[in-house]
Amino acid sequence: MNEVILCKYGEIILKGANRSNFEGMLIKSLKRRARRFGDFAISRAQSTIFIKPLNQDSDSHDKPDIDGMYQSVLKVFGIAGVARAAVAEKNIESIKDCAAKYLPAQLSRVKTFKVEAKRSDKTFPMISPEISAEVGGVLLEVMPHLKVDLSNPDVVVRVEIREDSAYVHAGQQRGAGGIPVGTGGRGLLLLSGGIDSPVAGFMMAKRGVVLDALHFESYPYTSERAKLKVLSLAQKMSEYCERIYVHIISLTKIQEEIKRNCEEDYFTIILRRFMMTLAERQAEKLGCGALITGESLGQVASQTMEAISVTDSIVSMPVFRPCIGLDKEEIVRISRQIDTYDISILPYEDCCTVFTPKHPRTKPILKKVLAQEKLLDFEALCDEAMQTLETVQIRPDRPIDMISL
Repeated sequence: MNEVILCKYGEIILKGANRSNFEGMLIKSLKRRARRFGDFAISRAQSTIFIKPLNQDSDSHDKPDIDGMYQSVLKVFGIAGVARAAVAEKNIESIKDCAAKYLPAQLSRVKTFKVEAKRSDKTFPMISPEISAEVGGVLLEVMPHLKVDLSNPDVVVRVEIREDSAYVHAGQQRGAGGIPVGTGGRGLLLLSGGIDSPVAGFMMAKRGVVLDALHFESYPYTSERAKLKVLSLAQKMSEYCERIYVHIISLTKIQEEIKRNCEEDYFTIILRRFMMTLAERQAEKLGCGALITGESLGQVASQTMEAISVTDSIVSMPVFRPCIGLDKEEIVRISRQIDTYDISILPYEDCCTVFTPKHPRTKPILKKVLAQEKLLDFEALCDEAMQTLETVQIRPDRPIDMISL
């Protein structure tokens, strides 16, 4: 029995004259992903994308991996719902036979169901309630433990009559939502090893932003394991965002100079301003239109309204903070959803924990911060830091080696 993956649009439906651009980006994303799993024909019609495995009846090693493709599709932004369906000929006997053979495995553990039919092809000789009744009847025959519940069923079986074929499935799974990656510009994510920044990247990718990531290290104060941890986070994110380039810059010299020349309670805010300056330089090189951080208002000393204002004043590029109004519990919930939480809590600290002041300024005044910065050769330190830049390409089909963690 042939199967197909049905992908239902979400927000794309509302895009009007620009809708074809969003659809095109979505199709390209799906085709790139499909290369990992075999040969698939991908087409679109009537606000649905059809992903059809080719040669799925073959017993050879070239048989498409529909299970892997289905799991990957669930992480594609721009898709609201995903269903794995059986394909039937457009006559009621074929549809009933398909339902009787295909659905029992999916309904074996449920007690109640109902059938909903949709006729996109209005020339089909039966109306939707008649189709539902026929299919429901055959399911009751082959699975006598089932009962019909029209108001609150465990599973809604769906029959879709479309132009080319009929499709039968046991409901759809929620997709990633949002809009396709590539439709919202390009942004540079400041990726630490913590919980918040991967969530921020995920949220911006969901709005169509292509991500590059920038990580700051402080070797030997931070370890190679801390760097590996960040690359592992990027690999998890790439399952949603596709390919990500992680750019790594050393802050060791900068932090040592801040410690040597500045008052302790200004360490954090001055370091943040160095980070933003370096991030803006790299973002401009990459053609990014914004910086992205995982900051949440009031979460730590550097994330007060006053501190954020002083931090942002050193750059001209927009800074997006999608987590700004979320509390920690909400951020943790999303990190668990995208499977980054367990990596984020590994005990390998990032550069922000180096030379941390006992009493950091929570309400810094820009004039006083600038006076402290005059004690440093700011531009020269930034130039030297940029010379340490290294770049690592991260892809979802190339897992990071976690053994050493």
